[in-house]
Amino acid sequence: MNLSASLPLLVLALTIEAAFGYPQRFYAAIGHPVTWIGRLIGMLDGVLNREAASFFTRKTAGVLALALLLAVTVTLAAIAQQLCLSFGPLGLLPLAIAASTLIAQRSLYEHVADVAEGLEREGLEGGRKAVSMIVGRNPQTLDEAGVSRAAIESLAENFSDGIVAPAFWLGVGGLPGIAAYKAINTADSMIGHRTPRHLAFGWASARLDDLVNLPASRLTALLLVASAALDRSADAAGAWQAVKRDAGKHRSPNAGWPEAAMAGALGLRLAGPRVYGETRIEDHWMGDGRTEANAADIRRALALYKRSCGLLWALAALLTTVTLL
Repeated sequence: MNLSASLPLLVLALTIEAAFGYPQRFYAAIGHPVTWIGRLIGMLDGVLNREAASFFTRKTAGVLALALLLAVTVTLAAIAQQLCLSFGPLGLLPLAIAASTLIAQRSLYEHVADVAEGLEREGLEGGRKAVSMIVGRNPQTLDEAGVSRAAIESLAENFSDGIVAPAFWLGVGGLPGIAAYKAINTADSMIGHRTPRHLAFGWASARLDDLVNLPASRLTALLLVASAALDRSADAAGAWQAVKRDAGKHRSPNAGWPEAAMAGALGLRLAGPRVYGETRIEDHWMGDGRTEANAADIRRALALYKRSCGLLWALAALLTTVTLL
């Protein structure tokens, strides 16, 4: 699929997902494409990741597992794409519907908004309960400011991983492109951890996830800076300065870019030291503003996010127009 076909597909998929999301009744009936991918990853982990094997053998097995995962995912996506396109222009709609299931604009907004609502209605415990659904850190270690920062950090990082990156790879490679990205990203979230079981086996997934997220994380930061420039209550210059100063200091090669942009735009400090389970992770602060965030700051971050999603759609539409001229 060339750009003159994949870019209109991207515009349509973004529109469909923003309008409808992934209906809960579909999830209850058939699950979600990411859960299907997750089952395959779990099966490969169970079959190929032998604890008695050497570190090198487990690392090699992880490379093989990733290759098999991508082969299955991309092949099925390519077949589905070819089947849809065999119907001519009418096939673009079912193809866009399929692609929209791998983008998460609407669900990300709803999950983060739940944290703000939890804090507003039920106080700290409500916020902790809601934020535990979207972050891996121990919510019991978080005060109101910690819950608020965690929600905003998750919004910034998942804007890159859950929206911009899938959109980028859909625009570049059609349905197989976005499916490959989601397979890699899901593998990283499931087995790309530095635990005794997955340090070797998940190495390939973690490194490849870092690589495929490089372009989107930088684009996400630019979208957030541009969005801040359109909002009088946000600080575009602060966002840009935070990105230049702090993004490269984050422990992740990609997460620091959207987090720094979000922090600078809102006048906050994000990231920094935090606790996952019982493990304290030391990290640099993104931004040089205040740490005392609250539900109102989550609402401000959501407004910036919505505007950035609109800019992403506009960029895709502009590129589509250029390629069709």
